[in-house]
Amino acid sequence: MDIKIKSLTPDILEDFLYFFENVGFSDNPDWATCYCHFYHFAGKNKNFFKRTAEENRNASKELILTGKMNGLIAYLDEKPVGWCNVNSKDNYAKIPYEKKSKAKIASLICFVVAPSHRKQGIARKMLRFACSSSQNNGYDLIEAYPRKGEILSDAHSYRGPISLYLSERFSIYKEFKDYYVMRKEL
Repeated sequence: MDIKIKSLTPDILEDFLYFFENVGFSDNPDWATCYCHFYHFAGKNKNFFKRTAEENRNASKELILTGKMNGLIAYLDEKPVGWCNVNSKDNYAKIPYEKKSKAKIASLICFVVAPSHRKQGIARKMLRFACSSSQNNGYDLIEAYPRKGEILSDAHSYRGPISLYLSERFSIYKEFKDYYVMRKEL
């Protein structure tokens, strides 16, 4: 499987939109309305859940066009099959763990892989690419927030499983009731 990974830029905006509208959530259409905008939304969570798909689509589109929403798209045969929301921690309006730091930190918020391509190593390839590109862009650390739970649905594993991060040399930095903060020095 020849997976190619590209950093999200305005010139592949249509691939991002196509992925969210046709590929990534074919098994979970309720979540397709997010357009990975939740952690960029500065308002209260209850207000986010009242927003329409079109509002989130337009907001994410604007963030992509202005360079404030970053991430990775994985391709197979020129078609998008995966998405990873990774960005400067400072570019998110909210993240699970928001302690300020002097270090330059990249935050990895979300993985979405097409249902037909899950469990084939695409998330791992995106994670490795995220670590490498974050290091190349001068980040000191990369941080992720996997949820706790023995058996989580694919939808509820959108932050990636702890086993993935441990196998890629992340370590647990903090532990909370429902999730971990995991970090890797770059």
